[in-house]
Amino acid sequence: LFLATLTYDTLRFEYEDFPETKEPVWILGRKYSVFTEKEEILLDVTSRFWFTYRKNFPAIGGTGPTSDTGWGCMLRCGQMIFAQALVCRHLGRDWRWIKGKRQMDNYFNVLNAFIDKKDSYYSIHQIAQMGVGEGKSIGQWYGPNTVAQVLKKLATFDTWSSLAVHIAMDNTVVMEEIRRLCQSNFSCAGAAACPSVESDVLYNGYPEEAGVRDRLSLWKPLVLLIPLRLGLTEINEAYIETLKHCFMMPQSLGVIGGKPNSAHYFIGYVGEELIYLDPHTTQPAVEPSDSSCLPDESFHCQHPPCRMSIAELDPSIAVGFFCNTEEDFNDWCQQIKKLSLVKGALPMFELVERQPSHLSNPDILNLTPDSSDADRLERFFDSEDEDFEILSL
Repeated sequence: LFLATLTYDTLRFEYEDFPETKEPVWILGRKYSVFTEKEEILLDVTSRFWFTYRKNFPAIGGTGPTSDTGWGCMLRCGQMIFAQALVCRHLGRDWRWIKGKRQMDNYFNVLNAFIDKKDSYYSIHQIAQMGVGEGKSIGQWYGPNTVAQVLKKLATFDTWSSLAVHIAMDNTVVMEEIRRLCQSNFSCAGAAACPSVESDVLYNGYPEEAGVRDRLSLWKPLVLLIPLRLGLTEINEAYIETLKHCFMMPQSLGVIGGKPNSAHYFIGYVGEELIYLDPHTTQPAVEPSDSSCLPDESFHCQHPPCRMSIAELDPSIAVGFFCNTEEDFNDWCQQIKKLSLVKGALPMFELVERQPSHLSNPDILNLTPDSSDADRLERFFDSEDEDFEILSL
């Protein structure tokens, strides 16, 4: 324990504070001034869930690794971006974590969904084991697209959150597909898919009313993840303005990506620097307790966040957005359309009403997220894949 404390104290001095700059600081759709709102910036950052490497958790799959040091950074970043979606869903974007303050039950419900044990919805155990179906052995490094695909599958078991997760492939967001997905929970195709409201279903130990209310609503909250490749070996400068604008949108969940084989969760930017949470710190696993009061301080980053030049970003990323209502989604679409008019900003993806006909016949540049294409998808999207080299054409 003493060693862990020592590590934290030494870490505290390694992180630079925010630069004194007139440039605004953007954190997940919120705009701040360094001069007048430094405390608010740090409180916003600290309130995000911070998932890092852990050691001494129950063995994955019963006999597998008991630590994810060295291989779990992208899995932890996937947890962070998804935890932010659950925070927006259950606590709201304005919610703040204050050290020592008693948090509401929903906060612990969100945190429990990510604890390092086999039966948490989005635990490292679940992500690593579900990844086997995506062609990744346990302990193998993931790219942004793989972790997005795995989280989408895991979200189907999270009836408490009742999320519609859409992964936009081929750099194309199809509005019709998203509307169909988010409105699917009230077009009762079969009795099993849409149980009667009177039925006595307990939602994985969570209050029944939440599930009933969601089944009656006309829009499932949307988590939209867009895997992108913004250049071959380094980010194309033409995308930088567009990327910045993503952090300005109120629907922003941030970006997962990083440097080759070293993943970060990007939550904002200031000037030409990205602001991120870094999972590369190994902490002891937290023992799940029966009470709702988990020791939670190690899940919040209490030093100033890391920063890096946008130009250093690996071109393979996934951008995330959360639309709680249909109005949120319509607003997001309008903002994306306006973004195409910003001077000097190259669109990172296309927003279309319907699936373009050329995507119905996938070739190497137009891949579909079919499971049989997992290897080709990896090669296309994930920078860690050494096969992705264009030598000479």
